[in-house]
Amino acid sequence: MEPISASELHRGASASELHRGASATTTILRLGDCLPYMQALPDHAVNCVITDPPYGIGECRAKVMSRGTSTPKWKRGKSIDYGDFDWDIKLDRVYITEILRVSKHQVISGGNFYADWLPPSSSWIVWDKLNGAANFSDCELFWTSHKKAVRKFAYLWNGFCKQHPEHREHPTQKPLLLMRWIVETYTKPGDTILDPFMGSGTTGVACVQTGRHFIGCECDPRYFEIAQRRIREAEQQPTMD
Repeated sequence: MEPISASELHRGASASELHRGASATTTILRLGDCLPYMQALPDHAVNCVITDPPYGIGECRAKVMSRGTSTPKWKRGKSIDYGDFDWDIKLDRVYITEILRVSKHQVISGGNFYADWLPPSSSWIVWDKLNGAANFSDCELFWTSHKKAVRKFAYLWNGFCKQHPEHREHPTQKPLLLMRWIVETYTKPGDTILDPFMGSGTTGVACVQTGRHFIGCECDPRYFEIAQRRIREAEQQPTMD
């Protein structure tokens, strides 16, 4: 099957931008609901969907800001106020159906919350957050469609305690090194990656840094602007080998 052209992937994308990075990869960013865009794509249009959809587990702003931690308050610094958000609503099944249809492979963070809508997998990813006694989850699970063994990625990510300094701009933002590892482990250079729930654009940054084409959709204008900025900055840097 011939890869779908950039013009086909960009069709109907009135509220979006298309540009090329220093490594000649194409980036398409779309502001709006990802569902109409996916529904306009042919089957297996992209090599892989890598995404972190809303889970529908009752998260809210107050809950995120009030969780306990083993770090003393005087060491934590000032809490980040992400503002009011209503993103934590479980998706309608049609979103998962379209994700499976438009991509050859998938890596879905929080796939355990959608396990009843996904095929059985022997290739889960376990992200061990090394949280110690914190009141956050010890791990997060990624469902994948690949035929690989279960893999674990250990990386400290507990509020202000991070394995490497990284500014957090979204309440469910993932570490860049985690997303780079996923992109490099489960896709190939030159592949086209779709993230229908782009958030602050970490997967897009990882794709730019590793020579993958990227399509990102985000319905919140605040986070769309953050993703635009972060991905443009990544495109201005040399590709990381």
